[in-house]
Amino acid sequence: MNLKIALLTGILLSNVLYAQEMIQGFVYEDINQNGKKERREKGLPQVAVSNGVDVALTDASGKYNIPARDNSIFFVIKPNGYRLPVDKNNMPQFYYIHKPEGSPELKYEGSKPTGRLPKSFDFALQRDTAEQKNFSALIFGDPQAYNTEEIDYFDKGIIQDINRTAKFSFGLSLGDLVGDDLALHTPYKNTIGKLGLPWFNVMGNHDMNYDVQEDIFSDETYQKNFGPNNFSFNYGDAHFIILDNIIYPNPRTGKGYLGGFRKDQLDFVENDLKFVPKDRLIVLAFHIPLLHNNSDVFRNEDRQRLFDLLADYPNTLSLSAHTHLQRHNFYTKEDGWKQDTPHHEYNVGTTSGDWYSGLKNKFGVPASTMRDGTPKGYAILNIEGNKYTFDYKVAGEPEDYQLNIIFPAAVQQKYLRRHSLSVNFFIGASSDIVEYSLDGKEWKKMNHTQTEDPNYQYNVLKFDNAEKVMDGRRPSNAVESTHVWQAKLPGKLQAGQYTIQVRATDMFGRTYLQAKELKIVE
Repeated sequence: MNLKIALLTGILLSNVLYAQEMIQGFVYEDINQNGKKERREKGLPQVAVSNGVDVALTDASGKYNIPARDNSIFFVIKPNGYRLPVDKNNMPQFYYIHKPEGSPELKYEGSKPTGRLPKSFDFALQRDTAEQKNFSALIFGDPQAYNTEEIDYFDKGIIQDINRTAKFSFGLSLGDLVGDDLALHTPYKNTIGKLGLPWFNVMGNHDMNYDVQEDIFSDETYQKNFGPNNFSFNYGDAHFIILDNIIYPNPRTGKGYLGGFRKDQLDFVENDLKFVPKDRLIVLAFHIPLLHNNSDVFRNEDRQRLFDLLADYPNTLSLSAHTHLQRHNFYTKEDGWKQDTPHHEYNVGTTSGDWYSGLKNKFGVPASTMRDGTPKGYAILNIEGNKYTFDYKVAGEPEDYQLNIIFPAAVQQKYLRRHSLSVNFFIGASSDIVEYSLDGKEWKKMNHTQTEDPNYQYNVLKFDNAEKVMDGRRPSNAVESTHVWQAKLPGKLQAGQYTIQVRATDMFGRTYLQAKELKIVE
């Protein structure tokens, strides 16, 4: 009898413990937008909710049940036709932090103890009749301010440059929101908030807690300030998956960081994709590019599992930053990609450019051209259904400024062949076509090269040979650019005035034109 009582008690106790390990609640339409579920506000069925690993759908009444993992964040995955509530800075509020004991004691504060789980936690959504299948989003690479002065550069150079009349649906920063001083997360958010757009964020290696011994604690301050660093959302016919791909400390050396994903992160991707139709455009966003020459930079087995999970999705795109360059990476079967069509990763140029270096303009903002000759700026992702294009907007320049022609304005005829015509097509890929014409005559193809941008080198030399103090910080040394084309002009050109016209055709068939005047003298 005593044995039966003990067994029954054990069963009841295990059931209680099991119940305590689940979190439940409703996903509902917040009609009056007060953040509280009221009797007249019905739950929304078939909406995904996650604990960062598992993903569950709400039932017909809008109710969800999901395992309550300690030290995790629960969040709703935004469905089509609804928007997420935002705070005063337009940061989406779609999550609940569950850290019963709070974050460890760190240099930069993490989450305070949250205690026991609430009996129910409800996620509010607001109906969005403006959401369309064709839309545009702002994409920022590495704002990376190291102090309040650089926050001001970011504000004046980027935020104030953006056309407020353009119809952007939301924005996304691809990590390194700040430069190690995590107290700057707040002024960063205040600055982003001026745009008035819902704004999503990716965690970068300069957004981490470095005073930790395990990767699972490297994001404590980031999570307090921004919420989950691994999540997803739907917009139109696109499904966005945001991932933290910095492992710190490096598990191989105990020092520095390594590009890659933990198993639980890739488990989340696998569970998330179970509820995503195969014809959707899958947009992955993370900080460190997947490209690597050896596994000391990015853990190859993690990239391979990610590629395996995407094998049945023919429409994909990855967005990354980190390099302070701009380039396109294409992954083929040789790289472990499973499909015939390569996977495209757009490694976006940065809003901080070359870490806020270079001469300052009339507004006191550094030019900060990147080491590959790309002017600082930001990308615009355009999505139509499950297809995409993108634009690059150079900060402080007209929208049609997409390439730079590098050639002397005047040259002696006998020395003409000593000069190469160079063109930096800022958003170009190696497969793009760049041509030149003299005075509107025959178009001639230019050769794609892997070389340093001559104009960037010249600007660095200005600092190296300066005879007085320059107004700004010396730029970094040049690196090979992936989007420079070159050609030699005909050597028999007579003295006179010419117009060099350049035409670039990108991977989407769009053309860009630029011109420069040339004077040839005897």
